[in-house]
Amino acid sequence: MAAASSFDISTGADLQEVDNAVNQASKEIAQRYDFKGTHCTIEFDREKALIKLAADDDFRMDALLDVLKGRLIKRGVPIKNVKIGDPEPATGQSVRRTVTLTQGIPADVAKKIQQAVRQGGYKKVQASIQGDELRVTSPSRDELQAVMAALRAEDFGVELSFGNYRG
Repeated sequence: MAAASSFDISTGADLQEVDNAVNQASKEIAQRYDFKGTHCTIEFDREKALIKLAADDDFRMDALLDVLKGRLIKRGVPIKNVKIGDPEPATGQSVRRTVTLTQGIPADVAKKIQQAVRQGGYKKVQASIQGDELRVTSPSRDELQAVMAALRAEDFGVELSFGNYRG
């Protein structure tokens, strides 16, 4: 009997790259003319994977978000894993927003992925949820490649990364 091959499906942003993107965005805000004399800030909480934004008004908040998104994209952080919260009014006209980074596949999304693998009609392919990751196993490497291609084609709301491929 052939040994089973497997790979892991996970998601998440490299927190060091997020930190670099936030630092670059902060520098750009400090230098840009349209942000001179304003109180716009970006703070990154690495433990909670949150980015806190504060701006003087809605217009500057939109500009702040554009700068942050641009820097995240340039640093290779998947934007699908970035959830932007609703604006919260603060003192006066100032506005706050919280940006959440998805680290690990949420349970409901993991079940959808598992269901998609089952309904794909693959022979002897099994997907098991292991914490915030999924492991897909099969005796056939070709079947695993087909599963990867099918999952890449679907949209689950998070950026999927495939790793730990063992043949």
